Amino acid sequence: MSSNKPVVPNAKQALDNMKYEIAKENGINFKQGYNGDLTAAENGKIGGQMVKKMIDQYKNG
Repeated sequence: MSSNKPVVPNAKQALDNMKYEIAKENGINFKQGYNGDLTAAENGKIGGQMVKKMIDQYKNG
């Protein structure tokens, strides 16, 4: 079952907000639209910290 429909409709906007917040905290110039100029390490740092933050939020209720 492959679908691009979000299970939680507001989740996409919340995840986008988190992505931009984490990028800003780390001094990474992540912008809306194309970000092909970023390195794999920069993108990985953003994604990894997003996952860490979601796990922490889940654990802390």
